[in-house]
Amino acid sequence: MKALTIVGARPQFIKACMLSKAFKSYPHIKEIIVHTGQHYDYNMSDVFFKQLDIAEADYNLAVGSGTHGEQTANMLLKLEKLMMSVKPDVVIVYGDTNSTVAGSLAAAKLHIPIAHIEAGLRSFNKKMPEEMNRIITDHLSDYLFCPTDYAVENLNKEGIKQGVYRTGDIMYDTITHFKPFATKHSFLLDNLKLKEKDYYLATVHRAENTDDPTRLKAIFRAFQQLDKVVVLPLHPRTKSKIMEYQLDDLVRSPNIKLVDPLDYFGMLALAAKADIILTDSGGLQKEACMLQVPCVTLREETEWLETVESGWNKLAGADSQTIIDTIQNIQRPTANQSLYRAGAAYKIANILLKEF
Repeated sequence: MKALTIVGARPQFIKACMLSKAFKSYPHIKEIIVHTGQHYDYNMSDVFFKQLDIAEADYNLAVGSGTHGEQTANMLLKLEKLMMSVKPDVVIVYGDTNSTVAGSLAAAKLHIPIAHIEAGLRSFNKKMPEEMNRIITDHLSDYLFCPTDYAVENLNKEGIKQGVYRTGDIMYDTITHFKPFATKHSFLLDNLKLKEKDYYLATVHRAENTDDPTRLKAIFRAFQQLDKVVVLPLHPRTKSKIMEYQLDDLVRSPNIKLVDPLDYFGMLALAAKADIILTDSGGLQKEACMLQVPCVTLREETEWLETVESGWNKLAGADSQTIIDTIQNIQRPTANQSLYRAGAAYKIANILLKEF
């Protein structure tokens, strides 16, 4: 089996590493890795390949930034040519980025089977670019690997019933495998002059927040008023928007500690020891639940409904007072059992090997 794996953004590197490890156990599987270059900053890209022990990408398309249409079109053009040359048996895509939908479109038009890992997720907010990417990719895919029962149900409601597999969440494999390594990064707390459970960890990068100056200001105003320091690794997109909206004075508050984007181990170490995680990231909501750290989501909806139902995640949107109130009134679940189980990577590898 010749599998063409398409990645382009931090969450995809994290998920792909475990399936790549599983593939190495099977001599009949040849994996070819394509990095679209959607994330091209070293701290958002190359460092993850090294740290997660992912083989260096066989191809780097170096697409870089641009509007959604421009970025997706450039990827589509380059991926189509590459697929015609490589002739893979199956194209593997992850999640909901522009790299995901571009890879799916290119493969579908060339009649190459598509395997979508993290299929079936829905926020039911079509204003989110990620939501459209998910829907399109799922309807083009031949093999849909779902992390949750909700994801399977969502696909069923849309008439997608063939090739659907409930495999569990591949990111849980990553966390259980790498958490011991991340503990070696505890020096970060010393460097940042932090104590365990005495800070909040925040990420803000979704377009619905960063492209709306009113929402972004409200989030930062909430951070200013919290009772603990907020550690904020600054995504390149967010950094550019802060400059565009002239919010520099707002984020240079004594209560907000800006840091450069962190590698996976550094982020995992800070997340595991944070008191609460504040985020608009889908992946970090889930990681918080896996680490059993309370999460406040800076959105009105989430694609990870089970994290909310379990009590580990609360939706607060982008209203300053709502964010503050949610943090102050957060309840920590007493249940210790994780919602997730390891083993998704080998389940996916076995299914694909049987098919091809």
